[in-house]
Amino acid sequence: MACLERASPALKRILLKLYRENKSIEIDHHLYEFGSVEYHIQSSTSDAHYTYLSVSTPLLSQGVILPNGISHYTKQMVKGICPDVVEIMEPAKEGYQITLRLVLSKIPNGKDSMKVIADISAVQAVILSSQLKEMLMNVSSQDTFQGMYKTIKLVYHPREPFFIVRQPQKILAVFPIRFKDKTDVIIATAFFQELMDVGSSEKWAKAPPCCWSPIPPPELRGEPFEDLSTNGGFVSFDISSSHVKGKRLDKTVWSLLNFYAYVKYHVKSTRSFIQRRMRKRLQRLVEVLHKRSMQEEEKEEEEEGNHKVQGCMFMRKRINVSKPKVLKRRYNDLRGKIKRIRSRIKIQGFGRFRRRWLKMPKFSSSMRYTKLD
Repeated sequence: MACLERASPALKRILLKLYRENKSIEIDHHLYEFGSVEYHIQSSTSDAHYTYLSVSTPLLSQGVILPNGISHYTKQMVKGICPDVVEIMEPAKEGYQITLRLVLSKIPNGKDSMKVIADISAVQAVILSSQLKEMLMNVSSQDTFQGMYKTIKLVYHPREPFFIVRQPQKILAVFPIRFKDKTDVIIATAFFQELMDVGSSEKWAKAPPCCWSPIPPPELRGEPFEDLSTNGGFVSFDISSSHVKGKRLDKTVWSLLNFYAYVKYHVKSTRSFIQRRMRKRLQRLVEVLHKRSMQEEEKEEEEEGNHKVQGCMFMRKRINVSKPKVLKRRYNDLRGKIKRIRSRIKIQGFGRFRRRWLKMPKFSSSMRYTKLD
């Protein structure tokens, strides 16, 4: 169930509108809620005294599909919401588990009217809670085996069964946890470990003790393998007699029925919180980088402006100094040409004359030397 409150907000709003109208209203609404829950509200001007409410909801079952009808105990619990206002129609409208005829004119005025309308809007919660109460009360001594009561498998959603084990001194509720995403498994595991730590403190000593384990508890031995194959472990609650006395019974039963919804709500909220913090952190980093890039761009623009000013000064200086350098370079080129012109003049036959008459004499020595090895 998406809404952890007992009363349906949409149904409550429509019933409140019908109650506040002094005249009859032609209305025919279909309301759909999470968990395959459907409400059909009918009000006609031809039958102004009555409003008809039909409810279709998945029923708790012990591993088998139950017929559309509900038990006598559940009907009595529904009728006990407000006997003067609520009347159960027999048979129920086709496709619905129960059909109620409401006499809204009999609702008391004042603050009590809001309470009665809220109780009528919580009829689906009353049906589920009464079913679980009836199953727990019907566990007899014949279901015991070696001093332990037989495990009851309850199915509300096809993929979310849970187990109830009634023992002599307590009731054990076991929830197999399954998730499709590995990230959800990590968040849920951390949540269960924190739940165990908080539950063991003195502040929450009156709350049912909670235990999480990656393996099934011994009480589930013999159950089908597909019911025990999980990736999130098993969460168990020890419910004592003090938790089912008086008004605590309704609260305990409703908490058990909505434990899966509460876990999913916590996991999704934690995941969205983490993603929101990551987006904010990323946005801050992007702002820092953008600010840094803007500063670098401004610095580069300033440097380019300085280079342009310096370049203009350098060009002016170069224009003023380049004339002597050009003249000096031209002078050096001219001097080199003159040197090449004044180089030695070749005379034909002078090389042979030099080899013959200007040849240096060779001297020979009488002393010779022998190379030593």
